[in-house]
Amino acid sequence: MNFIDQAIHEYAEQHTTAESVLLQKLNRNTFAKVLQPRMLSGHMQGQFLSMISNMIAPKFILELGTYTGYSALCLAEGLQPEGELHTIEINEELKTFAQQYFEESPYGQKIKMHIGDAIKIIPQLNLMFDLVFIDADKENYVNYYKLCKPFLNKGGYIIADNVLWSGNVVKHATERDADTEHLMAFNTMVQNDLEVKNVLLPIRDGLMLIRKL
Repeated sequence: MNFIDQAIHEYAEQHTTAESVLLQKLNRNTFAKVLQPRMLSGHMQGQFLSMISNMIAPKFILELGTYTGYSALCLAEGLQPEGELHTIEINEELKTFAQQYFEESPYGQKIKMHIGDAIKIIPQLNLMFDLVFIDADKENYVNYYKLCKPFLNKGGYIIADNVLWSGNVVKHATERDADTEHLMAFNTMVQNDLEVKNVLLPIRDGLMLIRKL
């Protein structure tokens, strides 16, 4: 995630609405206590997710990849009063950590956390979503997209994280790892999908914003 000049990144963060006290605490404790803290959405991306959610005002949100709950809390800020956010995490060890922050949040009652394989869980939810955030294992991005799309309302949005993968998507084939190849396949599939419109944004590690026609 180091392909954007650090000074520019810091300037952008300085001119972005600050994190809430709860998000600051979650950010700090994730880096102090959890493995791979770079997976956290963080300040600027979190505010972007909150902004998009508030613009859409979704009734139901689906998130694939809870991690420590930062992005879920940001996305939940835009939910309708009766709305729900369903977040799926494969790592059961993260449940207690994330849940404590959900319980401290005014949006906590709207967040439903599921532990297990998203491919099995999504059809069981039996819901139609207005917004989907994909931030899970990269090898399944194509599968997640194909699975989620029928459960996305017309005019609904999918946001996919890490689609630039630290800039590796533009490297020579000999320099690309398996995750890079999976993400490139996802990006190409979305670009060629005539049932959506999409824009790839160089925010943090790359966000693909997709609208279902």
